[in-house]
Amino acid sequence: MDFITAAGGYIIPFLVILTILVFVHEFGHYWVARRAGVKVEAFSIGFGPEIFGWNDRSGTRWRIAALPLGGFVRMHGEGGEQPVIPQDGPANNALKSLISHDEAFYSKSLSARAAIVAAGPVANFLFAIILLSVLFSTVGQPYTPAEVGTVVAGGAAEHAGLRPGDKVLEIDGATIQRFEEVQQIVQLHPDTTLNFLIDRDGGQITVPVTTRATEVKDNMGGTHRIGMIGVSRAGTARVRHNPAMAVWQAARETWRLTAGTLTAVGQMISGQRSADELGGPIRIAKMSSEAAKTDFASMVWFIAYLSIS
Repeated sequence: MDFITAAGGYIIPFLVILTILVFVHEFGHYWVARRAGVKVEAFSIGFGPEIFGWNDRSGTRWRIAALPLGGFVRMHGEGGEQPVIPQDGPANNALKSLISHDEAFYSKSLSARAAIVAAGPVANFLFAIILLSVLFSTVGQPYTPAEVGTVVAGGAAEHAGLRPGDKVLEIDGATIQRFEEVQQIVQLHPDTTLNFLIDRDGGQITVPVTTRATEVKDNMGGTHRIGMIGVSRAGTARVRHNPAMAVWQAARETWRLTAGTLTAVGQMISGQRSADELGGPIRIAKMSSEAAKTDFASMVWFIAYLSIS
């Protein structure tokens, strides 16, 4: 019974979050396909036998399937092969009338087909921006000034010459606005020399800092190799933005998370980082369960991050 309860605690939040993200992704394909004039035959959440469904006015079958581990949009002519129809004749003309060439995926221009294919990932990025925009305009955005609070004795920062009160302007040319951005860049680059552009007493200096690698464990028991320099922030804050600024900051945060993810994947490919850090379905299920137990802000962050990933 305890096993069933624990499994349910993992599976239900995972399936709810997965269903939301799959729907957003597939709806992106569906929305652009319909506007490009492509007939969508089916929109399915899940795979396998249909549990229930309905047909809309355009003839699309909306279905909920038995295995809620993904989904798909099936478009007319998506296989890319134009049907071969015999010579003209009464029977063949009737067959032609059943096959709408103009509504087939293969009949559309290259740009239209590319837009349809790209619409799924784009929808996930837009969804993340919307989620974060709502979060930043209601709960607020974690926003700590990129100022060094304390420097750990014997740490990489002290060795490089960083001091309390130093304001980080750039790291390797990347503009820094928040201490959280300093943390992400440093953690993604263990045993790496990073050039910090510092504002110190009104003047700007460049300080090379070589990060030190350390292994940390997350709440799921996974081990991650990250960089550290031995500094802490000057304080913590959460800033609520107006709608326009919330959208801008959400887009910026989405770009930051995307760049960080691609950097980590690139390090795995090059062997600088272990591929064991890449979570599979079981790990994501555990993370979904943990996120569901936390506050609203943490849940939104988690869904937005998965949507981007």
